[in-house]
Amino acid sequence: MVRVRNPISPLRPQNHRTDSAVRPFSASAGEEGARAYPRLIALANICRKAIIVEREWARPHCRARSPEAVRRARPRKDTELVSAEVAARERVTSVLREEADDISDRWVQLQLAQPSLDGDVSEAELGEEADALVGALLSGLDCGLPVEQVVTSHEEMHRAVSEISLRRARRGVSPTATSLAVLSLKEALLEAVQRRTREGEDLFRSAVLINRLLDTAGALSFEIFVEGREEIIRRQSQQLLEVSTPVVRLWRQVLAVPLIGTLDTARTQVVMENLLQAIQEHEALVAIIDITGVPTVDTAVAQHLMHTVSAVRLMGADCVISGIRPPIAQTIAQLGIDLSTILTRATLADALGEAVKLTDAASDTAPLDRR
Repeated sequence: MVRVRNPISPLRPQNHRTDSAVRPFSASAGEEGARAYPRLIALANICRKAIIVEREWARPHCRARSPEAVRRARPRKDTELVSAEVAARERVTSVLREEADDISDRWVQLQLAQPSLDGDVSEAELGEEADALVGALLSGLDCGLPVEQVVTSHEEMHRAVSEISLRRARRGVSPTATSLAVLSLKEALLEAVQRRTREGEDLFRSAVLINRLLDTAGALSFEIFVEGREEIIRRQSQQLLEVSTPVVRLWRQVLAVPLIGTLDTARTQVVMENLLQAIQEHEALVAIIDITGVPTVDTAVAQHLMHTVSAVRLMGADCVISGIRPPIAQTIAQLGIDLSTILTRATLADALGEAVKLTDAASDTAPLDRR
């Protein structure tokens, strides 16, 4: 016997059944399908009429919002936004002008309450920073610059934010704490605006303006802080580099440069400058470069040493390299580095003894023989 599923009635959801739930084909099933067919036709006609009615209703509305109508309405909306921004700017400017001292005092209190404030910044210094920044903010809003450019393009405002960032960078304050300190001015300024108006729309426009101003100031303070900290690190690295390459006078007309650590191009340049300057000042005849503290000697280090020796000889002095340990001697030999034109000794004491002999011979005879 052939088995088929029940026809689906359009007036009730389909009943999903397994294969075991099907029933044999019968005449009653055909009769049920025949009765459901007119209902489907009627339902389709109703849907078609609904679509036609919806299109007829939407046609005049679409004509009212034509592209030309949209273009005509847009300037009016833009003008309203510009007027609201101008009013908010005037409102914030008026608050800054009339309550500058209260805003500054409130900002100092908010900073002192922050747990991230460190670096031993005193309340008096915070007060000076607050007066300077609030005054610069007022001056920036009074000028004709757009709000987006007040912080970055107004000279006084930019200088006030920069001074705060650099001063705290030198004190060791973290960049996050510096940015939070600048952003905390929002709360003090919003409280002052709220005391002047209670209108929700006015408060909203003023808050948007203040956020745009001070968010830019916070980002600028972070950027300047990082740049200032990097400059401090570069300066300290240069100072450490100069201290780590001292030129020592060991004997009359004998100088020594003890090298410790890796010898790169920048450090070689500092060594060369300091050594040549000392040779000129002390009228030295021998310069000892001690590489006992240099962990490894490769081709690059050897080239740096050769350049230094050449510069010393151009100054009329001779050069001795000391601190050639057995591992370093093996490395130099394996790399095929030629140091035969340079006088070398195993220890600094041996190099000093050789230098004394050279200076004594130079004082007794003619200029120093090149080795």
